[in-house]
Amino acid sequence: MKPTNKRENRKPKIDKYMSHELFGELIQSLDQALQFSRGEQINARITVLPAPPSPMSKREIIDLRQRLNLSQAVFAHLLNVSVKTLQAWEQGLRVPSDAALKLLTVAKQHPEVLLS
Repeated sequence: MKPTNKRENRKPKIDKYMSHELFGELIQSLDQALQFSRGEQINARITVLPAPPSPMSKREIIDLRQRLNLSQAVFAHLLNVSVKTLQAWEQGLRVPSDAALKLLTVAKQHPEVLLS
């Protein structure tokens, strides 16, 4: 049997406490969050994101492609998806991902962007 060294079996010691500097930043952040929740003016950047795109039915995807007068192969190429993926969307076997929905929405609202 091989003798074991107790030092090798020990886990490295991890500090259980945060530094005073990090704790100060945490307190400052919490104070700013409270001020913001009370509606007080604070020096913060606020980014408002648009709502995610609405789901598209298989009929809407087919109508969009036909309105653009594109074959499945060309439309799939413009969307950077496989023809099989586009066909699955049009048959209702699969639904577009959020990223694909965003691109389909752009194509619906501004088709010139997709065709440029």
